[in-house]
Amino acid sequence: MPTVLPKREAIEERYRWNIESTFATKEAWQEAFRQIEALLPELSRFQGHVGDTPQSLLRWMQSLESLLPALRRVYVYASMSRDVDTANQEAAGMFEQARGLTARVDGAIAFGEPEILAIGEDRLQSFIDQEPGLAIYRHYFDKIYKRRDHIRSPEVEALLGQVWDALRTPAVAHSTLTDADLSFGTVTTKDGELVEVAQGTISQILANPDRSLRKAAWEAYADGHIRFKNTLASCLAGGVKSNVFYARARGYSSALEAATSANYIPVEVFHNVLDTYHKNLHIWHRYWAVRRKALEVEKLHTYDLWAPLTQETRSVPFEQAVEWICAGMAPLGDAYVAAMRRGLLEERWVDVYPNQGKRSGAYSTGGPGTHPFILMSYVDNLFSLSTLAHELGHSMHSYLTWKTQPPIYADYTIFVAEVASNFNQALVRAYLLKAHEDDPEFQIAVIEEAMANFLRYFFIMPNLARFEYEIHQRVERGEPLIADSMSALMADLYREGYGDKVEVDPARDGITWATFSTHMYLNFYVYQYATGIAAANALADQILQGEPGAVERYLQFLRVGDSVYPLEALRMAGVDLTTPEPIERAFGVLSGLVDRLDRLVSART
Repeated sequence: MPTVLPKREAIEERYRWNIESTFATKEAWQEAFRQIEALLPELSRFQGHVGDTPQSLLRWMQSLESLLPALRRVYVYASMSRDVDTANQEAAGMFEQARGLTARVDGAIAFGEPEILAIGEDRLQSFIDQEPGLAIYRHYFDKIYKRRDHIRSPEVEALLGQVWDALRTPAVAHSTLTDADLSFGTVTTKDGELVEVAQGTISQILANPDRSLRKAAWEAYADGHIRFKNTLASCLAGGVKSNVFYARARGYSSALEAATSANYIPVEVFHNVLDTYHKNLHIWHRYWAVRRKALEVEKLHTYDLWAPLTQETRSVPFEQAVEWICAGMAPLGDAYVAAMRRGLLEERWVDVYPNQGKRSGAYSTGGPGTHPFILMSYVDNLFSLSTLAHELGHSMHSYLTWKTQPPIYADYTIFVAEVASNFNQALVRAYLLKAHEDDPEFQIAVIEEAMANFLRYFFIMPNLARFEYEIHQRVERGEPLIADSMSALMADLYREGYGDKVEVDPARDGITWATFSTHMYLNFYVYQYATGIAAANALADQILQGEPGAVERYLQFLRVGDSVYPLEALRMAGVDLTTPEPIERAFGVLSGLVDRLDRLVSART
């Protein structure tokens, strides 16, 4: 565990992502930025003429397919530059430029969809019959017509596009405060060593066997957010109000309906997740009891939920993780594994290790014309291996989509995104359990990682979704959002989820909402972690059981991108998320892991 995080320049090049493959220099980025700016006035010549003829519509679509990937590349480079060093003011300025340009482009192209709607479905079909080049956009047009009741006039659409940047300010302020400006201090190990508590180290510290260290770090991390609870509450209130504003501006009945409709998902799917979660809380209560027994403590606390359940320390260097992940993903075939290995070891997709100023968490990014890129803070353990496998699921999903689909379908929805990531974890986990079936302590460590993943996806995220639903309803009813009431709500949700098996610290558990500086601003995003892990485990099981056609169906799911609706894509792969069955099946997997862990722990004594 590093006592002081290294500076960015101290990280070896092979462990830094290859941002230069996107733009070789900042000057090249600035030139691309200027070129996009120069294109904006030219877009105005389409206004009022998108639907004149089949050829004018085709030219408009081709302009979008040229402009939007270029804009994405500019945005990705700026966000990548900022995220590896959030204190770098030049990078922060570039990111602000990119956000501003994105808002200007959104405003400049806002007239397009209303004008496509104005063509009318029958006339649009005749356009497609007359101009074969339009056929590829049929699904894109269908999506627009499905949203016809919520697409406003060109003038209003332009205005909504222009205010996007300003309304993102609360989210950016929250992230900047917690990632760049907020300090959590240091804690002391039992050997007297000082350890910095930071966004890039908190997960590692909470997985340390030293309970007093975990407690001190968890309290310092929570207390750091509590010190700024009112500011953070104002930011989150602003984010929720932005969501409600957009929903009302577009004529939705609620922010939830606006969020689910954006992915063409019925609202009932959201409620199905939360209802099924609530019915299965008893499985979590049973897990807390097994974990308490494994740790041999009288009472569990939140800072015990990531503590190691085995005394054996398993170091997993990055290179070992690469080998195990590639072995775990072998059922998907040589081409999949070769592309993944090349990205990891040759093309430098991954920004591997923590450094000073690096933003928290992990994600996959990129766009057509770039590699997939992964940001994480690898710390040589099974949890980091799992995070890497997870983000590689996103990256390979993107890689295959970008290779197969035109730019208009290159961005699959967030509803399907979490399927690929959790699928990778499920397959790698199955490989590790089988490869080490004669090693009970290693199996406990693998199950511990699995339970940590389920803890995040099937416990914390559903709780955050319930929290998110309530705070949006409060704003929609005209009620205020203040720090203390939000923390009280969060603490109550934890009390229910923990039952009588885990001690709740009302202030520190309650501030959990403030520690998610990205997720809480992505309008009703977090429930999709639960749907994602459910679908992923179902699809992984089909492949592990050798079901005929399962591999090719899954690979096709990765290739279709946004060219079909999300629920349809998942049905093609072999799972139906409009029913409770996949959620229940995932809880069955969770229950099986708890049973297996209980047997392994009991066999020790």
